[in-house]
Amino acid sequence: MTYDRMMAKAERQGLSDLRRRLIAEAGGRVLEIGGGTGANLALYGERVELLTVTEPEPAMVRRLERHVAERAPRTTVLRAPAEDLPFEDDSFDVVVSTLVLCGVSDQQRALRQLGRVLRPGGRLLFLEHMRSEDPKLARHQDRMNWLNRLVVCCECNRPTLDSIRAAGFVVDHVERQVFPASPSFVGPAVLGSATLAAATRPGPDTATAVPQRSAGG
Repeated sequence: MTYDRMMAKAERQGLSDLRRRLIAEAGGRVLEIGGGTGANLALYGERVELLTVTEPEPAMVRRLERHVAERAPRTTVLRAPAEDLPFEDDSFDVVVSTLVLCGVSDQQRALRQLGRVLRPGGRLLFLEHMRSEDPKLARHQDRMNWLNRLVVCCECNRPTLDSIRAAGFVVDHVERQVFPASPSFVGPAVLGSATLAAATRPGPDTATAVPQRSAGG
Protein backbone atom coordinates (compact mmCIF):
# COMPACT_ATOMS: atom_id res chain seq x y z
CA MET A 1 0.00 0.00 0.00
CA THR A 2 2.89 2.38 0.69
CA TYR A 3 5.33 1.32 -2.04
CA ASP A 4 4.70 4.17 -4.49
CA ARG A 5 4.86 6.75 -1.69
CA MET A 6 8.11 5.26 -0.37
CA MET A 7 9.69 5.40 -3.82
CA ALA A 8 8.45 8.86 -4.81
CA LYS A 9 11.52 10.79 -3.65
CA ALA A 10 13.93 8.40 -5.37
CA GLU A 11 11.89 8.62 -8.58
CA ARG A 12 12.03 12.44 -8.50
CA GLN A 13 15.76 12.51 -7.77
CA GLY A 14 16.83 10.37 -10.69
CA LEU A 15 15.33 6.89 -10.60
CA SER A 16 12.70 7.78 -13.21
CA ASP A 17 15.45 8.99 -15.56
CA LEU A 18 17.37 5.74 -15.11
CA ARG A 19 14.22 3.75 -15.86
CA ARG A 20 13.55 5.84 -18.98
CA ARG A 21 17.06 5.34 -20.35
CA LEU A 22 16.86 1.60 -19.80
CA ILE A 23 13.36 1.05 -21.21
CA ALA A 24 14.20 3.07 -24.34
CA GLU A 25 16.26 0.04 -25.46
CA ALA A 26 13.27 -2.35 -25.36
CA GLY A 27 11.62 -3.53 -28.57
CA GLY A 28 9.87 -6.51 -30.11
CA ARG A 29 8.33 -9.07 -27.77
CA VAL A 30 9.10 -7.80 -24.26
CA LEU A 31 8.74 -9.44 -20.86
CA GLU A 32 9.06 -7.38 -17.70
CA ILE A 33 9.50 -9.42 -14.53
CA GLY A 34 8.49 -8.19 -11.08
CA GLY A 35 6.48 -5.29 -12.48
CA GLY A 36 5.40 -4.10 -9.04
CA THR A 37 2.80 -1.35 -9.30
CA GLY A 38 3.73 -0.52 -12.90
CA ALA A 39 6.37 2.21 -12.63
CA ASN A 40 7.78 1.31 -16.07
CA LEU A 41 4.53 0.97 -18.00
CA ALA A 42 4.36 4.45 -19.51
CA LEU A 43 7.99 4.29 -20.66
CA TYR A 44 7.63 1.60 -23.33
CA GLY A 45 7.74 3.00 -26.85
CA GLU A 46 6.33 2.13 -30.25
CA ARG A 47 9.06 -0.41 -30.98
CA VAL A 48 7.46 -2.76 -28.45
CA GLU A 49 5.21 -5.18 -30.33
CA LEU A 50 4.01 -7.18 -27.33
CA LEU A 51 4.39 -6.39 -23.62
CA THR A 52 3.90 -8.99 -20.89
CA VAL A 53 4.43 -8.16 -17.21
CA THR A 54 4.72 -10.68 -14.39
CA GLU A 55 4.43 -9.97 -10.66
CA PRO A 56 4.18 -12.57 -7.87
CA GLU A 57 2.66 -10.54 -5.03
CA PRO A 58 -1.18 -10.40 -5.06
CA ALA A 59 -1.39 -6.87 -3.60
CA MET A 60 1.05 -5.58 -6.21
CA VAL A 61 -0.83 -7.36 -8.99
CA ARG A 62 -4.07 -5.56 -8.10
CA ARG A 63 -2.38 -2.17 -8.32
CA LEU A 64 -0.49 -3.20 -11.44
CA GLU A 65 -3.69 -4.19 -13.21
CA ARG A 66 -5.27 -0.82 -12.40
CA HIS A 67 -2.25 1.01 -13.77
CA VAL A 68 -2.20 -1.14 -16.89
CA ALA A 69 -5.79 -0.08 -17.61
CA GLU A 70 -4.70 3.57 -17.33
CA ARG A 71 -1.27 3.54 -18.99
CA ALA A 72 -0.84 0.46 -21.19
CA PRO A 73 -4.19 -1.23 -21.89
CA ARG A 74 -2.76 -3.76 -24.36
CA THR A 75 -0.36 -5.18 -21.79
CA THR A 76 -0.78 -8.73 -20.47
CA VAL A 77 -0.36 -9.17 -16.70
CA LEU A 78 0.34 -12.56 -15.12
CA ARG A 79 0.93 -13.47 -11.49
CA ALA A 80 4.14 -15.49 -11.51
CA PRO A 81 7.53 -15.50 -9.79
CA ALA A 82 10.67 -14.95 -11.81
CA GLU A 83 11.87 -18.39 -10.68
CA ASP A 84 8.99 -20.18 -12.45
CA LEU A 85 7.88 -18.33 -15.58
CA PRO A 86 4.84 -19.82 -17.40
CA PHE A 87 6.15 -19.30 -20.95
CA GLU A 88 7.54 -21.46 -23.73
CA ASP A 89 11.24 -21.43 -24.51
CA ASP A 90 12.42 -18.60 -26.81
CA SER A 91 9.23 -16.57 -26.29
CA PHE A 92 10.72 -13.07 -25.96
CA ASP A 93 13.22 -10.76 -27.60
CA VAL A 94 13.86 -8.67 -24.48
CA VAL A 95 13.48 -9.17 -20.74
CA VAL A 96 13.39 -6.13 -18.44
CA SER A 97 14.32 -6.36 -14.76
CA THR A 98 14.27 -3.25 -12.56
CA LEU A 99 14.94 -3.70 -8.84
CA VAL A 100 13.83 -7.33 -8.93
CA LEU A 101 16.92 -9.55 -8.78
CA CYS A 102 17.66 -8.22 -5.30
CA GLY A 103 14.32 -9.59 -4.12
CA VAL A 104 13.88 -12.98 -5.76
CA SER A 105 14.26 -15.99 -3.48
CA ASP A 106 16.64 -17.79 -5.84
CA GLN A 107 18.60 -15.43 -8.05
CA GLN A 108 20.35 -18.07 -10.16
CA ARG A 109 17.14 -19.97 -10.81
CA ALA A 110 15.43 -16.72 -11.86
CA LEU A 111 18.26 -15.91 -14.27
CA ARG A 112 18.11 -19.40 -15.76
CA GLN A 113 14.41 -18.85 -16.37
CA LEU A 114 15.13 -15.57 -18.11
CA GLY A 115 17.65 -17.32 -20.32
CA ARG A 116 15.11 -20.01 -21.13
CA VAL A 117 12.30 -17.69 -22.22
CA LEU A 118 14.62 -15.40 -24.22
CA ARG A 119 15.37 -16.30 -27.81
CA PRO A 120 19.03 -16.94 -28.63
CA GLY A 121 20.61 -13.53 -29.01
CA GLY A 122 17.85 -11.92 -26.92
CA ARG A 123 18.66 -9.13 -24.48
CA LEU A 124 18.33 -8.65 -20.75
CA LEU A 125 17.93 -5.00 -19.67
CA PHE A 126 18.60 -4.50 -15.98
CA LEU A 127 18.64 -1.82 -13.30
CA GLU A 128 19.52 -3.47 -10.01
CA HIS A 129 21.02 -3.05 -6.56
CA MET A 130 24.36 -4.77 -6.24
CA ARG A 131 27.19 -5.52 -3.83
CA SER A 132 29.68 -2.67 -3.76
CA GLU A 133 33.10 -3.16 -5.31
CA ASP A 134 34.51 -1.13 -2.41
CA PRO A 135 35.34 -3.71 0.31
CA LYS A 136 34.55 -1.30 3.15
CA LEU A 137 31.12 -0.41 1.77
CA ALA A 138 30.45 -4.07 0.94
CA ARG A 139 31.06 -5.01 4.58
CA HIS A 140 28.68 -2.23 5.64
CA GLN A 141 26.07 -3.67 3.28
CA ASP A 142 26.54 -7.08 4.87
CA ARG A 143 26.05 -5.64 8.35
CA MET A 144 22.90 -3.71 7.38
CA ASN A 145 21.34 -6.19 5.00
CA TRP A 146 19.07 -7.59 7.73
CA LEU A 147 17.36 -4.18 8.00
CA ASN A 148 16.88 -3.85 4.26
CA ARG A 149 15.48 -7.37 4.11
CA LEU A 150 13.07 -6.58 6.96
CA VAL A 151 11.81 -3.27 5.56
CA VAL A 152 11.63 -3.88 1.79
CA CYS A 153 12.38 -7.62 1.32
CA CYS A 154 15.53 -6.74 -0.61
CA GLU A 155 19.03 -8.26 -0.50
CA CYS A 156 21.14 -5.21 -1.32
CA ASN A 157 24.49 -7.05 -1.14
CA ARG A 158 24.07 -9.64 -3.89
CA PRO A 159 26.81 -9.87 -6.59
CA THR A 160 24.15 -9.46 -9.25
CA LEU A 161 26.43 -8.55 -12.14
CA ASP A 162 28.53 -11.66 -11.55
CA SER A 163 25.34 -13.72 -11.29
CA ILE A 164 24.14 -12.46 -14.68
CA ARG A 165 27.42 -13.51 -16.28
CA ALA A 166 27.37 -16.88 -14.50
CA ALA A 167 23.92 -17.57 -15.96
CA GLY A 168 25.32 -17.45 -19.50
CA PHE A 169 24.73 -13.83 -20.42
CA VAL A 170 27.36 -11.66 -22.08
CA VAL A 171 27.25 -8.20 -20.50
CA ASP A 172 27.65 -5.72 -23.33
CA HIS A 173 26.92 -2.47 -21.51
CA VAL A 174 27.20 -1.57 -17.84
CA GLU A 175 27.07 1.64 -15.82
CA ARG A 176 27.72 1.85 -12.11
CA GLN A 177 25.12 4.07 -10.49
CA VAL A 178 24.19 5.35 -7.06
CA PHE A 179 20.60 4.65 -6.13
CA PRO A 180 19.04 8.07 -5.45
CA ALA A 181 17.61 9.14 -2.09
CA SER A 182 18.74 6.03 -0.27
CA PRO A 183 21.04 5.02 2.60
CA SER A 184 24.63 4.31 1.67
CA PHE A 185 24.25 0.53 2.09
CA VAL A 186 21.52 0.52 -0.57
CA GLY A 187 23.30 2.96 -2.86
CA PRO A 188 25.43 0.76 -5.16
CA ALA A 189 23.49 -0.05 -8.31
CA VAL A 190 24.10 -1.11 -11.87
CA LEU A 191 22.33 -0.25 -15.13
CA GLY A 192 23.09 -2.27 -18.20
CA SER A 193 22.27 -4.81 -20.85
CA ALA A 194 23.35 -8.37 -21.54
CA THR A 195 22.90 -10.70 -24.49
CA LEU A 196 22.09 -14.37 -24.34
CA ALA A 197 24.72 -16.01 -26.51
CA ALA A 198 23.19 -18.07 -29.32
CA ALA A 199 25.07 -21.18 -28.17
CA THR A 200 24.03 -20.73 -24.54
CA ARG A 201 20.83 -22.49 -23.53
CA PRO A 202 20.06 -23.17 -19.86
CA GLY A 203 19.60 -26.83 -19.00
CA PRO A 204 16.40 -28.27 -17.53
CA ASP A 205 15.45 -26.66 -14.25
CA THR A 206 13.84 -29.33 -12.17
CA ALA A 207 14.09 -27.70 -8.75
CA THR A 208 10.91 -26.82 -6.94
CA ALA A 209 9.90 -23.20 -7.42
CA VAL A 210 10.19 -20.94 -4.39
CA PRO A 211 7.73 -18.04 -4.00
CA GLN A 212 9.37 -14.74 -4.89
CA ARG A 213 9.67 -11.82 -2.50
CA SER A 214 9.82 -8.87 -4.85
CA ALA A 215 11.07 -5.37 -4.22
CA GLY A 216 8.27 -4.31 -6.52
CA GLY A 217 9.69 -3.26 -9.86
